[in-house]
Amino acid sequence: MCVTCGCSDNAKAIVTDLDSGKVVTVSTDNHSHNHEHDHHHTHDHDHSHEHHSHDHDHDHSHDHSPAHTHAGMHDTTISLEAEILAKNDLLAERNRGWFDGRNILALNLVSSPGSGKTTLLERTITDLKASLPINVIEGDQETINDAARIKSTGCRVVQINTGTGCHLEADMLARGVKELNPPMDSVVMIENVGNLVCPALFDLGEKCKVAILSVTEGEDKPIKYPHMFRAAEVMILNKIDLLPYVNFNIEDCIGYARTVNPGIKIFQVSATTGDGMDDWYDWLQQQVQQNRINEAIV
Repeated sequence: MCVTCGCSDNAKAIVTDLDSGKVVTVSTDNHSHNHEHDHHHTHDHDHSHEHHSHDHDHDHSHDHSPAHTHAGMHDTTISLEAEILAKNDLLAERNRGWFDGRNILALNLVSSPGSGKTTLLERTITDLKASLPINVIEGDQETINDAARIKSTGCRVVQINTGTGCHLEADMLARGVKELNPPMDSVVMIENVGNLVCPALFDLGEKCKVAILSVTEGEDKPIKYPHMFRAAEVMILNKIDLLPYVNFNIEDCIGYARTVNPGIKIFQVSATTGDGMDDWYDWLQQQVQQNRINEAIV
């Protein structure tokens, strides 16, 4: 799937609709090429000794040094990576157009494993279900455990299992959304695979990325993984109820985040106790309202 991270080229994503039980396999072989080679060559060579001289000059200098070989492989890798990302970006734009055409706010939730993404989603859905229709695409390598948790809130959810893959891609999302079939004027929350590296590179067609960081992680995560926090429009600092029990400096964390992304919006919350969640909800409602205004203008 991905030259960037080295996850399996032959990985296949599995899309599961928890309501219907329907399971669909999505091929994620981004490296396949359909080259047409004409192997019916006509060789018009005269092999007589009179015309086929073997007096060759063998004084050729070929640089087969390890450095030369490595440079060639590096160039090929860069070219292949650019091709993969370009294909993904094209599909992402199609997804974005689909969302825009239906006035759907799509958010890509990204984080390390264990940051509390699913708990945050459960709380958000439960608290806003009366005023905001939310549907979810769940991304994990294996199991439907998190999707089952989301389904228990009464929310419509589709699970995408990436197998050996470490991130969602635009074609996976397109198939997941087809199964989800979210209504117009709604919100689609995409819970990406727990990983702060590759999801930064792969656009899914979302309105923006929301990076979730918990206080049980290091406060220097934003400068350790600057590409992700630079790509994110929002950072949610979760599990603040645990601050008395962990060694975590909020001011340093916020400073690091603003170093890599001065305009990033930051919310300090506890998805468990509900502290700070109202600010996050207000922002969500504002984004939905802005979507409606933009749709009315168009």
